[in-house]
Amino acid sequence: MQVMQWFTAAVLAAFVGYIGAWYTGAIEGNFALLLFLATVVTGLYWIAERLYFLPRRRAAAQALEQSAIARRAELDRMGIAKTDIEVSEEAKGRILMQPWWLDWTAGLFPVIAIVFILRSFLFEPFKIPSGSMIPTLLVGDLILVNKFTYGIRLPVINKKITEGSPVQRGDVMVFRYPPQPSLDYIKRVVGVPGDEIAYLNKRLTINGKELPVAELPDFLDRDVMRYFKQFDETLGDKPHRIIVNNDVPAFIQGASNFEFRQNCSYSVEGVTCKVPEGHYFVMGDNRDNSLDSRYWGFVPDRNIVGKAFFVWMNFGDFKRIGSFH
Repeated sequence: MQVMQWFTAAVLAAFVGYIGAWYTGAIEGNFALLLFLATVVTGLYWIAERLYFLPRRRAAAQALEQSAIARRAELDRMGIAKTDIEVSEEAKGRILMQPWWLDWTAGLFPVIAIVFILRSFLFEPFKIPSGSMIPTLLVGDLILVNKFTYGIRLPVINKKITEGSPVQRGDVMVFRYPPQPSLDYIKRVVGVPGDEIAYLNKRLTINGKELPVAELPDFLDRDVMRYFKQFDETLGDKPHRIIVNNDVPAFIQGASNFEFRQNCSYSVEGVTCKVPEGHYFVMGDNRDNSLDSRYWGFVPDRNIVGKAFFVWMNFGDFKRIGSFH
């Protein structure tokens, strides 16, 4: 048992060290991998507890009780009536009690396993860190992402094992940022495989058809205390709001040398791209404050995390709670 205590202490220290290094920025963390390893490790302890450690403790408690019964019978034969050899419930409880190293492993397995299953295959929570999706999503919104709409994927490696529904134009999608897959991004899908996307003079055109827009009252961005032009843009059959900063030129500055860049042509008016197979073109609703496909290219299907659909909390504004599109 002493060996297991030291071994478990080393395992827990490794987890704490990984989290600490991630928090301080010393390494690039991967929460999906961390949760998967925690599930596997605690699951192994849980199995060992059920099949080995718990039966041993129960056997020890039973042996103690049988020993007391045998001693009581022997003393009765000797005519000794008053003795203090009864096994108390407290003593049996101490024997049956999980040691600390099983409490912190096998004891946590059911909770960790539930979180792992929910997060990996059903719904995953995210926090909106930037204003690139304003006015649809605000900084501080806590959202839920559906993990099975586009097909179930294996955790960590993100390999699709069921097909699900195809990605649609207008979907708000969470994906692994292609230049740095350890980061999760959220944008709106504006182009699916085969589409020709043009964003020229701040107007979006798909396959030669300019998307209809309707002007709305100016939007006040409280983070910068400034008004921006706001429009209803209809993508497919669902309108969504966008904001535009007229002080920013239409020219796309700082586009990187991304994969399939030959599919795009840039000009002073903006950019035109042909979306390759197995990829998607995404943009933020805050059109002049969003680092998106105009700058770093297309999102491959293998990078998809899920479809965002619900704000479950915003501690600064409870009215934000609800679905969105």
